[in-house]
Amino acid sequence: MTGEAAGFEALLAPVLGRAYGTALHLTRNAADAEDLVQDAVLRALRGFASFRPGTNFRAWFFRILTNSFYTRYRKHRREEADVSLEEVPSIYVFRQSLALGADFSSDPVAATLGRLDSTQVSAALDELPEEFREVATLYFLDDLRYEEIAEALEIPIGTVRSRLHRARRLLQKRLWKIALDHGLVPAKDPRKEA
Repeated sequence: MTGEAAGFEALLAPVLGRAYGTALHLTRNAADAEDLVQDAVLRALRGFASFRPGTNFRAWFFRILTNSFYTRYRKHRREEADVSLEEVPSIYVFRQSLALGADFSSDPVAATLGRLDSTQVSAALDELPEEFREVATLYFLDDLRYEEIAEALEIPIGTVRSRLHRARRLLQKRLWKIALDHGLVPAKDPRKEA
C-alpha cells in the first residue's frame, strides 16, 4: 500500500459511517446509499491528489458525496410537492403546546421533542424536501458547521442558513405530529374547551 493510499484510508475511516448515514438520508434506500458512498469513495481516491493536507477532509469528502448524489440520483428523483412554509410558524411546537393546555414550566420544545427517539427524528428528516433534507442532515446528523455545509454543497453560507431555518420550521411540524401519534403529547382535554 502506498503512503498516499494509506493516508487516504486514515482520513476516510472516521467519516465513512456518517457518510453512509447522509447517503441514506439523501437516497432513502440502503442499497442506493451503499452505491453512492462507494462511488464517492472511488471519486475521492481518484481526486485525492487535489486534497490539500491540513484542510478539512470531512467537508471535502462530503462535497464529493453530494456531487455524486446530484450526478447519479437527482436526474432520477421524483418530483416533490411544493411545501408552503407560510403554514408553519416559527414557534409551531410552542403554539401547539399552548393550544393543548399543556403545562410546561420550561421549554415546551425540549419537553415534547426531547422525548422522541433517533428513529423518529430520522423519519421526520427523511420527509423533508431534498434541498432542506440535505442541509438538515449535514447539520443535525453529521455535525457539520455552516461553513462546512456551504463547502460540501458548494452553496453560499447564507443559503445554508436560510435552508436550515426553513428545515427547522418544517421539522417542528413533522416532529409534533410524530409526538402526537406516539402519545408523547397529552391529548387535548375536551372539558377545557367548554
